[in-house]
Amino acid sequence: MNEFELSVAIEEVLVARNPRHMRVARAALEPGYYLRAARYLRNIEGHVIIGTGFPVASTFETDGPVGAIALYDTLEALGSLPILACGPPLSRSLADNYRVLELTAGDLETALQEAKEQLLALQPSAIISIERPGLAADGRYYNMRGEDITECCAFFDPFIDNADCPTIAVGDGGNEIGMGNINQAIADLDINPSVTGCDELLVADVSNWGAYGLIAILGRWTELDLLAQISPLEILHYLSARGSVDGVTRENTLTEDGLAVEEGLGVIQELRVLTGFFGE
Repeated sequence: MNEFELSVAIEEVLVARNPRHMRVARAALEPGYYLRAARYLRNIEGHVIIGTGFPVASTFETDGPVGAIALYDTLEALGSLPILACGPPLSRSLADNYRVLELTAGDLETALQEAKEQLLALQPSAIISIERPGLAADGRYYNMRGEDITECCAFFDPFIDNADCPTIAVGDGGNEIGMGNINQAIADLDINPSVTGCDELLVADVSNWGAYGLIAILGRWTELDLLAQISPLEILHYLSARGSVDGVTRENTLTEDGLAVEEGLGVIQELRVLTGFFGE
């Protein structure tokens, strides 16, 4: 299959389970969005900021950081300088092993200044958001239960809004950064939708899996089985030891949005089959 057909196939795989109605979101997007997003990352050099971390029960959930770490490792192996942008406690949990940009602003005005300073200093070649809370129309952050979590959130939206480089966002529910691109299309979902947009929105049943979609296409171009280098279980163990919880159950388990790790592993295998690195 050609590149466009591969992207469409990936897009189908990543919303096949449809627990949060991301098929509705997919229908609102022009097909080929994974391909278009991956093109921003092809042969990329310099800093790539990857924002992640959704606050749950005074800590952070597993969905988001797993994919962010997988994409970080991939981009670093391909020659760029990724940086994970997140707020505490996730930022401090990762700092010993990864380049981290800690988001410290406690209000939107301060966050805007923080973003402008960091963007000027880092001059990123791309900015990616994976399961980051996105501001709703009232300027607040909400979780899937409709709870106002603004006081627990670090602000990443200003990095996306003020970037001079390509911006990519991955979401799985409607309340994440990037969903502003299809705000009207998801208005009927039981969610306080985000109004923050981006250059290319990616949707998946679990946001971590969106990172795998990007990695699959990068692997196709480099002729490297990049997905084979990804170990979601190993990353989940790493995060669990640092206090992560499942975003649905709020328990410290090796799961993503209530799904066993085998679900994510199955998605990786499906993507490897599509890219020709794994037999039927």
